[in-house]
Amino acid sequence: MIAEIGQFALVLSFLVALVQAVVPFIGAARRDSALMAVGRAAACLELFFVGLAFAALAAGFMLNDFSIALVAQHSNSTQPLIWRFGATWGSHEGSMLLWVLILAINGAALVTFGSNLRETLQARVLAVQGVIAAAFLGFSLFTSNPFLRLDPAPPDGAELNPLLQDPGLVFHPPILYLGYVGFSVAFAFGIAALIEGYVDAGWARWVRPWVLSSWIFLTVGIAAGSIWAYYTLGWGGWWFWDPVENASLMPWLIGTALLHSSLALERRGALVSWTILLAILTFSLSLVGTFLVRSGVLTSVHAFAVDAARGVYILGIIALATGGALLLFALRAPALKTGALFSPVSRESAITLNNVFLVTLTSVVFGGTFYPVFMDILGGEKISVGPPYYRIWFGAVAVALLLLVSFGPMLNWKRDRITDVAERLKWPLLAFFVAIVMLVAALGLGNLLASFGISLGLFLIAGAAAVLARRFRREHGPIRGLAQLLRTTPLAVWGLALAHAGLGVTAIGITAVSAFQSNVVLAMHPGEGVTLAGSRITLESLEIIRGPNYEANQARFVVDGRRGPRILYSERRFFPVSQTETTLAGIGTGALGNIYISIGDRSATGGTVVRIWDHPFVDWIWAGVFVMALGGTISLADRRLRIGVASPARAALVGVRA
Repeated sequence: MIAEIGQFALVLSFLVALVQAVVPFIGAARRDSALMAVGRAAACLELFFVGLAFAALAAGFMLNDFSIALVAQHSNSTQPLIWRFGATWGSHEGSMLLWVLILAINGAALVTFGSNLRETLQARVLAVQGVIAAAFLGFSLFTSNPFLRLDPAPPDGAELNPLLQDPGLVFHPPILYLGYVGFSVAFAFGIAALIEGYVDAGWARWVRPWVLSSWIFLTVGIAAGSIWAYYTLGWGGWWFWDPVENASLMPWLIGTALLHSSLALERRGALVSWTILLAILTFSLSLVGTFLVRSGVLTSVHAFAVDAARGVYILGIIALATGGALLLFALRAPALKTGALFSPVSRESAITLNNVFLVTLTSVVFGGTFYPVFMDILGGEKISVGPPYYRIWFGAVAVALLLLVSFGPMLNWKRDRITDVAERLKWPLLAFFVAIVMLVAALGLGNLLASFGISLGLFLIAGAAAVLARRFRREHGPIRGLAQLLRTTPLAVWGLALAHAGLGVTAIGITAVSAFQSNVVLAMHPGEGVTLAGSRITLESLEIIRGPNYEANQARFVVDGRRGPRILYSERRFFPVSQTETTLAGIGTGALGNIYISIGDRSATGGTVVRIWDHPFVDWIWAGVFVMALGGTISLADRRLRIGVASPARAALVGVRA
């Protein structure tokens, strides 16, 4: 009965999505309030039915209803309840249902919080959301139905992929999808603006919180996925430029550009057409990520193993959504005019240059991800694009971008002078050059690039502090106390400073771990030890332990280093149902770096293969990312993002009616 309820709710949600896709469009064209109200009701009803379908699937997993094919394929009665719940979206079909659920949540939120939106704009936005929902609900119903029955039902299920039996499954995909799918709102606003041929500062004021919230979730989701892979895969790395990792990075990069350009549109009425184009591209790249995970065209440990036919369906959705949006943009964008002029030295110019670098970085990642596919299609030899490509091309552009990050917030809108900007950044620039000299003296010329990278991170942190200091001096004269600074500085300014400082912390972590990590691979017997990076690591014991649905060879290590003796455990787990092995690394974290230990199979001499890494400052990578997300969250809490357009901007209409 659970499956039938879910199936019925899924069918009804598809029909409601069709209504939401058509009726508000007609209502907006006719300026019929009754028809536009149907769109609002449909969006709320959509959330109810999709939520009911999702709840039914979750119940099927948690109650071990193996008559549902999806439950039988991705769950087992021996799995703990938390993994059975996470298995709801641990499969292709379930993850698509989660995708649509988050889309429905966004639609209902537009209704709840959009009461002061222009009625026709809200109707068109909801209609675009309805089109997207109908496409993916149709995909679920006709190619990836999560409620298909098995007859007869097996007595027990197969098993969720052991790599997914981890707390990361519970948190990472939902957070990541909140970012991916959240950008659909910006996409819908962009399409609605093109249809109306009209954009004003109020449009930007409405779009920016949605972009910012999606960016926050995607930032946290990427970091959570990196941490999950770091301790679960046992490979000793924090990022591998895997195609699915790249799939999340690309919309984040373009979304960052969109976030900055929407600020220029809101404050100065600049970059109108460019902002709409970025909204289209950001969501399109989110759809590309969905395609990569499910198409089978690229191999990844993160991908769902599905047939290519379903990937073609998603490719069709991408082609229609992106192609249709770009065609509409080509036809309507020329009517969107901006009267905001600015000089080459201005904050608008800095944002434009920022966008150029971010789009270039996205192109580098896109090319590295899809070049092997294009070569395969053209009949060439099978190749792969690895980390060396990204280190050269992505690294060079990223460094150029980071050098400019601190300059943007210190520039005035419309026009400024280079000498004035240099004066405002004199202390961060001095810190940058002093840091390079000191680090080169300490580390030697052979580590010049590492010294530069760490100094660049310090420059970003100092530049973020300079943003706060400049505002305080401008508004209140010389600094008179921290309490006054905390009380009078807007949350958006604090958020900007934190986000840029977090980027600096991440830059330091990436540089340090890339330049100074060391590792050793050896066969060890209990009682044997090895010295690495000033720490003595001893394999104390090996024993077999049993979990709820696995047995593990657990190694106990004693690490005697700078922080004194610590005990670390690394496991090699075997799951009998799926006949699969996984590795759980033992990680000794610290402010200055991690000791990372993973064990493998038995060696030819009877010992256990042990891989040990020293990762200096690796936790700074994720700490910086979370500081960036915290900065975004604080900016989102700024009251100015939750009220109507500020009076100076109300007259700044930057579009024309079609």
